[in-house]
Amino acid sequence: MTDVWLVDRQFDSKGLVRLTYATTDGARIYTRELAERRLVMGGSVTAGRDVADEDLGAAPDEEVERFAREASRMAADHDPDDEV
Repeated sequence: MTDVWLVDRQFDSKGLVRLTYATTDGARIYTRELAERRLVMGGSVTAGRDVADEDLGAAPDEEVERFAREASRMAADHDPDDEV
């Protein structure tokens, strides 16, 4: 298992929310999609997660630095179970 931290949240026109979590080095990511309605009805987004290594993918090269910066900030400012 690997700790990852929320680095990006995108909303689309179909009512989906794409959450991207990254390792603190920004190199590996985990992406999760949720219905926006689920979040409004009491779903929560946490600052961090434990993710199985096989569920992690490579971050796009152009995002590694940004993801590393944001994941490190989230790790320093939040506990993994904090709702954000």
